[in-house]
Parts: sequence; C-alpha cells; structure tokens
Amino acid sequence: MEVNQIVFSPTGGTQKVADILTAEWSETVDRIDLSDPRTDDTALHFEQDDLAVIAAPSFGGRVPALAAERLAKINGNGARCVVVCVYGNRAYEDTLLELSDLAEQSNFRVLAAISAVAEHSIMHQYAAGRPDQQDQKELRSFAGKILEKSKNCGAEIPALQIPGNRPYKKGGSMGLVPKADSKCVDCGLCAEKCPAQAISRDNIRTADSKKCISCMRCVVQCPQSARKLNAAVVSAAALAMKKVCSVRKENELFI
Repeated sequence: MEVNQIVFSPTGGTQKVADILTAEWSETVDRIDLSDPRTDDTALHFEQDDLAVIAAPSFGGRVPALAAERLAKINGNGARCVVVCVYGNRAYEDTLLELSDLAEQSNFRVLAAISAVAEHSIMHQYAAGRPDQQDQKELRSFAGKILEKSKNCGAEIPALQIPGNRPYKKGGSMGLVPKADSKCVDCGLCAEKCPAQAISRDNIRTADSKKCISCMRCVVQCPQSARKLNAAVVSAAALAMKKVCSVRKENELFI
C-alpha cells in the first residue's frame, strides 16, 4: 500500500492536518501540491490498494474552485481515499460533501471523511494555534480507525453519510486582496507562489482582483512581511464573525 497526499493548502493549515494523518500510516508519502500552479497534477500513478488523503480548506463553505479544477485532472484509478476539509472554526457547510463528490468523480473510492479545524487564515484570533495537542491526538486516533477500516474493506465501499447539501451553496471569493507596503523589495516570491497566478511581476505590489482567491498565500510567503490586508476591513469582518467563531468547534470523523 502506497500512501499519498493530494493537498491544497495555501497557508499551511490544511497541510498540517494531512501530515498528522499520513504520519500514522507510513514514513514515505508521495505528494501532489494543488496549491502550486507549476505542479504536474498527473505526476502520481495510483493503484487500487493505495490510500490517499485529499485535503482542502473550506472557502466560504465550498471547495476552492482552483483545488476542484486541479483535482479533476487526476485519475485515482480506483484507489481508496480519505477526504479532509479544514476550516477556521466558523463552519464548513458543503465543503466536505463537495470534496467527496469530486474525489469520486476523479475515480477514487471514498473510505472516510474528516472535518478538521486549523487557525483561520485571515482572522488569526479564531482557532489560534490549532491543530493543537488535543487536535493532534484526536486526528491520530482518526487515522488509526481509518487504517483498520482500510484493512477490512472490500472492493465496494458503502457510501458515507456526509453533512452538506446538493446543490452546493453559491461559491465565490471573499474579495480581500492583499497589497504590499513600503517593505516590499520586489523579490517576486509572491508572484511565483500565488496559486491563482494573480500577481504579475510587472506590478508586484498588488494583485488582479478578478483572479485573486483571497487565499493569503502571498501574505504567508512574503519574507519581508510586506503583504497585508486592509486592517479596518479585517477588523470589521472579525467582529461580524465573533459570535459564530468564538466557541471551539471539534474535529469530526465520518467512517
């Protein structure tokens, strides 16, 4: 059994969750980074006894469109998978169900599904420091249960009962476009790393608002901490979300 990761993780929270899970299954993990526009999405060949983690963050209750588009190019060849949606302690709504549907459309067999919490990529006060030690212990427990199921399942895997609705809720960008301040040294790393290729090297200080998906990868990757959002807008958004985000949400396993 080969263990694989297919992950869209612009700021690293989703990757942390995927790493915790696959570390319980194998020391060797093959990866496809859906966040990198240069990644060859067809680089891995899957066998039916392989086990893959397909993980993406929840953007407004949906799978990011770029992640869905890139996942659609992969042929799972009947391999088993665990779908994982990661969210910032608000709600994941239709994300997990959509991700399961996408995995099946790419010819994976969905063995289990997980919703997991990680620090919010924009409003960092929500789910700060997560996945924390409690989360990690719980995710490792999930991984053990999934591995046990993988050893006992046959060719046909019964459909899971996953929360969400079809048709999915309307998706779209938050419209929050980071811009560079005077600390920017025009190194171009943000343009190189942008999943949506929304930053041009000819105009490095801003991003194309029609392409930007508000994923915050450029903010995290900037070595000068030069890229930022409008502080007043973020503060207002955080205040609006305070009630729903302040109570700790727990990770869930559907198996």
